[in-house]
Amino acid sequence: MKKFHQRDEHETDSSKAAETKRRKNMKRLGGGGLSLQTFANMKSNKNGYNPALIKKQKEFYKNAKYVSKFRKSMKQQNVYDKNEIGESSKVDDNDGGDDDDDDKQKVKSNKRIGLEDVYKQTKEEMEKARMEREAMFQAKKEAKEEAESRRKVAKGKMMRKTRHGQPVMKYRIEHLLDSIKKSAGIDGSA
Repeated sequence: MKKFHQRDEHETDSSKAAETKRRKNMKRLGGGGLSLQTFANMKSNKNGYNPALIKKQKEFYKNAKYVSKFRKSMKQQNVYDKNEIGESSKVDDNDGGDDDDDDKQKVKSNKRIGLEDVYKQTKEEMEKARMEREAMFQAKKEAKEEAESRRKVAKGKMMRKTRHGQPVMKYRIEHLLDSIKKSAGIDGSA
């Protein structure tokens, strides 16, 4: 009897746990299940969830944030530049004249020219590097083609046969002699 009683208690504990789990799920999901019609209507409505669009918007806002920070920093730098120009123009005001606008234009034009020079210089350097790479590539290609043609000629000579199907030994002996001369020349110089 005790064993039966223990099993009964265990079943009630598991059923209570299942019931509380079911209640929590119902509460989390917001009540009972949906009817088939309601579910179909919800699926057919477009809810505007598009991961690609969301990613694009996030990227746009991130870029906008960077641009605004950049503009703020540029504005601060321009304020400092204007303060420096303003101090120098205060000294010039004693001389009299409207040179403030001319000074600002000169500073801007000098900056523009400097940027153009830097741009041209970097472009020229990149062009030189590209030309060097192309020349190196061309030289490698020519060397490769030359070596390939030499190997092709040597292979043709080595593969020649007499009319009876025997190899022509003349070319093979020449090849062996050339290789011996090369190795002797290398050993003799070392």
